[in-house]
Amino acid sequence: MNPRQMAASRKEFESARNRAAIEDILGQLRGAPTDLLPFEDVRQKLRLSSRSYRGMQEVPLEQIIGSVGRYREFTRNFLPRSPVKRERWMRIDQLATETGMPPVELYKVGDSFFVLDGHHRISVARQAKSHTIEAHVREYQTSVPLEPDTTPDDLLIKAEYREFLDRTGLDKSRPEQRITFTLPGSYQELECQIALYRDALSQIDGEPFGYQKAAAYWYDMIYTSVVQIIQQRDMLKDLPHRTEADLFVWVVNHQKELSEASGSTVPMAAASDHVSTRHKPRRPRRLFEALKKRLSG
Repeated sequence: MNPRQMAASRKEFESARNRAAIEDILGQLRGAPTDLLPFEDVRQKLRLSSRSYRGMQEVPLEQIIGSVGRYREFTRNFLPRSPVKRERWMRIDQLATETGMPPVELYKVGDSFFVLDGHHRISVARQAKSHTIEAHVREYQTSVPLEPDTTPDDLLIKAEYREFLDRTGLDKSRPEQRITFTLPGSYQELECQIALYRDALSQIDGEPFGYQKAAAYWYDMIYTSVVQIIQQRDMLKDLPHRTEADLFVWVVNHQKELSEASGSTVPMAAASDHVSTRHKPRRPRRLFEALKKRLSG
């Protein structure tokens, strides 16, 4: 490596290290995680086992969110932290400039990727503002979606989702379903609803009703019906950080409260309207008055 190229690579490394420090500081201030996701945690929580080779692919760098064993050495954006050896990073930077880099090795889970080999190459590519990288890809099959913005807290919810699907069988009987929550503990509430629905179906039929069969009926008759109301009223418009499943639980629980208070059954549509009114964002009065005064001169 000639002195000029060495100086350029050193400058790129120090720039990346400084950006890593800033990313970590901002993450602490915002309470947002900046570590890569540990693949072993994902594997255990989602019960990954079946793996197959998918060949060579051009993988979007922003979809690489985790690591097999080295998740603390780089930030979520693959900026190098202190454990990363500068000389190795610089050699790879120079290699990328002269001849290009060999493919990395990745595991794919859902729409996300985890690095088995090639952490420094990905870090250099991110610093160079590349959009994709060539990779050998091995994919783990899962019925639980894993998106590039998944956080460690999200993994807890996804683990609950995996258990919910195991018990209800909805990933097989209703593969189109995507019942996702933003808060842990919500799937247990759905399982209680399904159990009550199973009991009601058993009384109607006069014989025991299987839990997974009841779950499929519950999805068709209860969950889908309420979600259609939520969609028709565009309820997520004012709650962009929630999901249809979140609103489903709110609407169902609120309908039960309203029915008990009135002594008669309140329609789901009316309960949905009441939830929309309750959770609609309100403009702070003081800010509104100040803006009104400013506009009026």
